[in-house]
Amino acid sequence: MYQPAISGSGVFTPPEVITNDELVVAFNAYAEAFNAKNAEAIAAGEVEAKAASSSAFIVGASGIEQRYVMDKSGVLDPAVMHPKLRQRSDDEPGIMAEMAVGACTKALAQAGRGAEEVDLVICAASNHERAYPAIAIEIQQLLGAGGFAFDMNVACSSATFGIQAAADMIRAGSVRRALVVNPEICSGHLEWRDRDCHFIFGDVCTAVVVERADEAKGAHFVIRSTRCATQFSNNIRNNNGFLRRNRPDGMADRRDMQFMQEGRRVFKEVLPMVSAHILEHLEGDGVTADDLRRLWLHQANKTMNDFIGKKVLGRAPEPGEQPNILQDYANTSSAGSIIAFSKYSDDLVPGDRGLICSFGAGYSVGSVLVERA
Repeated sequence: MYQPAISGSGVFTPPEVITNDELVVAFNAYAEAFNAKNAEAIAAGEVEAKAASSSAFIVGASGIEQRYVMDKSGVLDPAVMHPKLRQRSDDEPGIMAEMAVGACTKALAQAGRGAEEVDLVICAASNHERAYPAIAIEIQQLLGAGGFAFDMNVACSSATFGIQAAADMIRAGSVRRALVVNPEICSGHLEWRDRDCHFIFGDVCTAVVVERADEAKGAHFVIRSTRCATQFSNNIRNNNGFLRRNRPDGMADRRDMQFMQEGRRVFKEVLPMVSAHILEHLEGDGVTADDLRRLWLHQANKTMNDFIGKKVLGRAPEPGEQPNILQDYANTSSAGSIIAFSKYSDDLVPGDRGLICSFGAGYSVGSVLVERA
């Protein structure tokens, strides 16, 4: 059995930013036009009027102040309200693979490795731009990596589940070095016309190099243990899929073909599940909350992270113990905890321990206990 470690991480940040103020202007223009168009039906009680959004509402509900996206022009157009991504030919790199190369290149550079030294690529993300061929295999080809590659989807937990899969294969000796990459174009599945969620998501791509600890070239994080769990729930759901056109009215503009959630139920059910999962993981590994220097949590909502941090640590987290990045990036699904890890891990010293945790639709939760070496 070999000891796995994270030896490098990288973040690709899209070039365009949407501030809350910009988003609110576009949404309110859409809502005003909708209400005007449907004035008679609204007056008759047949259609519900669209309420206005505000920056104060967004920050209060989520802690989000802005988000990065691959295209803002379509999102901010009240007549469109979704990203406008150009059609690429089959001979061009896909947009997810293109994002992935940016993140993987940074992760490999930090690890001091060349792509040719990689023998596994896992593309773990909440949505994939096509069913096949696998995005991971395209990334493998673009990088010039060897071995094999595959896609996986566990929604917002995809990154930690991907790290567990890579770590297990390294432990077993079937691979020496892996890239776990998370290209998330969340702007594509968000319903920007829904006031309750129009502010939640942003785009990003993260990557980590996972390899044998005894072969790591520099400072790294030994993966002490991993733990994953799932429990079925419909409270976070997207009903889009390849069977859509085969069903009656399948191609209609249906709300359930985008991101949907029952927010209050998610809060009520996910928070205890995640807190218990982390505490059981620590206990099973003989680690106490006092042994943890840092928690890198899924970046969905500041209130959720504050609750989990307090539950796990038994007190309010001190500054720096549970870094949040969602004020800048918003919710980036599986990539959120890896952004936090990549940006807030360099200051740890040998012997410091931390825990990466992501959670979301499924329900699913994955945690990775690491130690600086």
